[in-house]
Amino acid sequence: MTPIPTYGKLYLFPTLLGGEDIERCIPLYNLKIIENIRFFVVEELRTARRFLRKAIPTFPIDECDFQLLNEHTNIDTISDLLNPIYQGKDMGLLSEAGLPCVADPGNELVMIAQQKNIKIVPLVGPSSILMALMASGLSGQNFVFHGYLPTDKQALISKIQSMEINSQKHRQAQLCIETPYRNNQLIDVILKTCQPTTLLCIAANITLSTEYITTKTVAEWKSSPLPNFHKQPAIFILQKK
Repeated sequence: MTPIPTYGKLYLFPTLLGGEDIERCIPLYNLKIIENIRFFVVEELRTARRFLRKAIPTFPIDECDFQLLNEHTNIDTISDLLNPIYQGKDMGLLSEAGLPCVADPGNELVMIAQQKNIKIVPLVGPSSILMALMASGLSGQNFVFHGYLPTDKQALISKIQSMEINSQKHRQAQLCIETPYRNNQLIDVILKTCQPTTLLCIAANITLSTEYITTKTVAEWKSSPLPNFHKQPAIFILQKK
């Protein structure tokens, strides 16, 4: 009889959203697991090494194997990243910030692990998307995350109009993100496109000392000085009631 292979586990490790406060964001349970992992799939090598060094100052980074998984990775080679697991070794998947596979690379790797019956262990940690929604006052029972919106101006306007219509039709919060250096441009288009009574939450720098989470109507945003969100990680949520 052919023996059933003994695979390692794939741990999905949340990382910091920014800043240095490990104790606020990462449970001690996660750190105890990380201590015993030596094989990692990461979105960005420098960020991953910095996180591990911050999380556990004595962590033996030079003894670890790091494989990259990002937008430049050839999809045909993703299965090979799991080779240590096939050999019985546990692995960790780390995104650049927050939760792996949520608005970040990794889901293709997890799908392959699912198909191979590899044990997948998601760990608790910060999600800027859910934390923004929690604090927005908008619908947490019915919401949709659109990721990045179109960069073309007319396509962007059409998308925002569609989001606004659907938010009212389905009583549904509409979440999106933007490349931080285009935050101010996106806010400008939202305020020019949406109805005055539509609610907009802007949540920036979540878990940092500069955290900002505010919900106002479009009219209220227009009538008060607007903070500068240039190059700040942010979540945008709109809902027309």
